[in-house]
Amino acid sequence: MKSIFTTGFLFLLFFAACTSSDKEETPASENDVDAARNFIDAALKGHYDVARNLVVPDSANYAWVDLFKRNYQERMSQADKAGYRGASINIHNVQTVNDSTTIIKYSNSYKKQNDSLKVVRRNGTWLVDLSYSFSGPVTDSLP
Repeated sequence: MKSIFTTGFLFLLFFAACTSSDKEETPASENDVDAARNFIDAALKGHYDVARNLVVPDSANYAWVDLFKRNYQERMSQADKAGYRGASINIHNVQTVNDSTTIIKYSNSYKKQNDSLKVVRRNGTWLVDLSYSFSGPVTDSLP
């Protein structure tokens, strides 16, 4: 009887492993702060395909995410990547501009540099608008 349970458990474990996907899921954001936190978390962990799904869908925002991804993959040291992956998000201030725009001031526990994100509600979904934090044309270097 014991071997039946063990065999069944191993089969379920194997089945779960085979059916699990390596594809990263984009987390659903329930509100403005949640959207900012999901975006920051994805960026800290280097999950830029997820981060791309959390920004306003336009060429400027996509260009910024692509630049961050290239910087992460090509220029960042392994130590910095590990530091960012292990960092926590510190929300310092939430400024509601109106019912569809919020400015989130934050830092992370690794670099401790204050930053801000603009989060906007579009068609009922909260998305990050990077044009607030970064202005001007996207170049191949970070500000």
